[in-house]
Amino acid sequence: MGHLKMKATQQLHDLGQSLWLDNITRGLLTSGTLGRYIREFAVTGLTSNPTIFDHAIANGDFYDDAIRKKALAGKSGEALFFELALEDLIQAADLFRLIHDATGGVDGWVSLEVSPLLADDTAATIKAAAQLHARAQRPNLFIKIPGTGAGIQAIEETIFAGVPVNVTLLFSCEHYIAAAEAYMRGIERRIAAGLDPKVGSVASIFVSRWDVAVKDKVSDAFRNRLGIAIAMRTYKAYRDLLGSKRWQKLAASGARPQRLLWASTGTKDPAAPDVLYVEALAAPDTVNTMPEKTLLAFAEHGSVGKVLPADEGYAEAVLAEFTREGVDDETLAAELQREGTAAFAKSWNDLMYRIAEKSEALAMVRQVPVPNE
Repeated sequence: MGHLKMKATQQLHDLGQSLWLDNITRGLLTSGTLGRYIREFAVTGLTSNPTIFDHAIANGDFYDDAIRKKALAGKSGEALFFELALEDLIQAADLFRLIHDATGGVDGWVSLEVSPLLADDTAATIKAAAQLHARAQRPNLFIKIPGTGAGIQAIEETIFAGVPVNVTLLFSCEHYIAAAEAYMRGIERRIAAGLDPKVGSVASIFVSRWDVAVKDKVSDAFRNRLGIAIAMRTYKAYRDLLGSKRWQKLAASGARPQRLLWASTGTKDPAAPDVLYVEALAAPDTVNTMPEKTLLAFAEHGSVGKVLPADEGYAEAVLAEFTREGVDDETLAAELQREGTAAFAKSWNDLMYRIAEKSEALAMVRQVPVPNE
């Protein structure tokens, strides 16, 4: 069993796809579980987002001590949260540092999101990205910036400033191309300015949310097929871009590809296989960041079969059928991005409320005399 267990995750890794964990909690770090995933499941990176932190702080007391100390030191709100998040991500970054160094900076990354309340503010996003990265002082920390209209401009400037970026909340091939072009403009400007062209980046395409969005709008034959078709179309665009003259020129100057990352790869439909998106999206030179439940399911009973084709014929045929079913993917992509942005803002506000609530409750506890042990 142990051998089989290693196999599927190791096979994906050997194929050239990085397996990252889409989760972080202080418990995952202190219990040694993350270290075990690195050893046993070839996990080579990690991503976080406001929803993940909201759940982590809500569902355990791992943070209580730190929150109490920070609250008593006069910290609150966003400032207190970023201290907590940076403590976790610095510890995670250090666990992945050997991988980062061994792969010449291609792998071994962790990600921290700027406040989702800045989604429409280019200047504030650029400033926040620079500050967070400077505070962590870790070369393998990505700052997550959403690929919204305001975000795209912030991505170019942040890359130009030499800060590594995980572009989040991308849904369509068009969204991906906009992010890739922002990345290339940032690198081209660095080269023109005589700066090092090596600045890490990934572009995160959200997959399962497509299928959730259309599940009641299409017939059963079409269930859980849209996200994968959109991903295949995007993979083709990614391959074309890496083969383009514009990219070749940058690569010759020493730039590294912005890797395509599959996000939102946990199966949401209880009737579908729990490893659906992991198996369907096996592809070299990509990353799959998966929820803990999905990682464990794939390690236990997943298998690597067909590798994603760069040929878009199949994907385009499937997407044409969705168009006939009345799904306009361009409109839906914009809607999903708006919804995703709003959902992260909601998680952020919940998180701030929870931290305020815990700070207050924990500060009160201190006033109560402790009975003798």
